[in-house]
Amino acid sequence: MAIPDFQTVMRPVLAAVSDGQPRTLGDVRQHVAETFLLSDEERKQRLPSGRQTVINNRVGWARTYLNKAGLLHIPERGMVQITDRGLDALAQGPDRITVRWLKQFPEFERFHTHTPKDKADDSQDMADDLDQTTPDERLAEAHQSLMEALTDEILTQVRQASPQFFEQLVVDLMLAMGYGGSRQEAGQATQLTNDDGIDGTIKEDKLGLDVIYLQAKRWANTVHRPEIDKFIGALTRRGARKGVFITTSEFSPGAREAADGLSMKVVLLDGRELAQLMVENNLGVSIKQVYEVKQIDSDYFSEE
Repeated sequence: MAIPDFQTVMRPVLAAVSDGQPRTLGDVRQHVAETFLLSDEERKQRLPSGRQTVINNRVGWARTYLNKAGLLHIPERGMVQITDRGLDALAQGPDRITVRWLKQFPEFERFHTHTPKDKADDSQDMADDLDQTTPDERLAEAHQSLMEALTDEILTQVRQASPQFFEQLVVDLMLAMGYGGSRQEAGQATQLTNDDGIDGTIKEDKLGLDVIYLQAKRWANTVHRPEIDKFIGALTRRGARKGVFITTSEFSPGAREAADGLSMKVVLLDGRELAQLMVENNLGVSIKQVYEVKQIDSDYFSEE
């Protein structure tokens, strides 16, 4: 079954410690995973950051929220124990404990960042939607949305640039990704030669142990198979082993099929992939704001 949201996880977290004995957070996680019959693949699924599994993150935030509401307490590091209020919640509370339900407890209400009361009534529904995900997940989703918007903006700028600027952009990107020798050598990469479908070459590394052949097309229309076949033919006649075809538009399925299953390596980069690589390699972008997400340093508090 699908991984439950962290509110759905709250009651099973309480149930895992319903005998009143302290339990390790690992035991609680195992209980939740078994309760929802999560597969090995679902248990291993990670947040976009890659640093934590989704289910562990949701169990962790469920524990935090329940602790702030006084339903759980943490007797020592890595341990969880139910309180009398938590036992009452299991006996008399809803089948699905939610953030809205927890707000009946003043200490949780103070803890939780809720929607200002002067907003429209439907803002509560919006807040409830946000409460379906953990703060870590909301931060990751917001970051992803910003990156997608930035990618779209970059692609628009690249498509409006001159052919000469696009040629230089390709050189700069290859350099940013670690290819090429010196900038002077790399600067020859995309000189237009009209030479049988090859726009230029660039060293694979600073020592020039291999050469990558380039084709760069600042096009608006879809690139179809004949263009890729022409590029492959040019590579074959030169005895080349590696080529990169870059376009500001997109490739047809036939074009991508043409690049598969070859004895040589041919990489196709469409406009969106190009823009994403620019973001990843900090080309044409600058840092607007840095938010540090900190966590507890358990070693500092260890008295051993």
